[in-house]
Amino acid sequence: MPTSVTVKVYFEAAHRLHNPAQSDSWNRETYGKCNNPHGHGHNYTLEVTVLGPIDPTIGYLIDMKILKDILRERIIDEVDHRFLNIEVPWLEGVIPSAENLAAAFFNRVADRLPDHLVLIKVTVHETDRNSATYWADELA
Repeated sequence: MPTSVTVKVYFEAAHRLHNPAQSDSWNRETYGKCNNPHGHGHNYTLEVTVLGPIDPTIGYLIDMKILKDILRERIIDEVDHRFLNIEVPWLEGVIPSAENLAAAFFNRVADRLPDHLVLIKVTVHETDRNSATYWADELA
């Protein structure tokens, strides 16, 4: 029977919601204070959920430390205390909304998991009230 495991990690970062293909007035109207040219920050929570069989020898899907290490190496070390629009090369050209961050983070992690695990979703919480989840294609 497949089982899921979810881990949470935290990071702080700044971003600016801005579409360079649109006018400044369109960006201000669309994004409001989130379009501040100097950006604004969040204390993000990142949740990653994987699915797979429980290994009967060890009693779990994956050592959660291994999963957290993958998240640290592929995401956290590169985004923590950064201005996402400017300082993260793999986010270049991406409007760093919670939705786009969830998709980008999903893609950074999916190919790093052990073969017996499937990444099913990545959730990015900008606040305790606002989050976005990117689901694996087969679950969407």
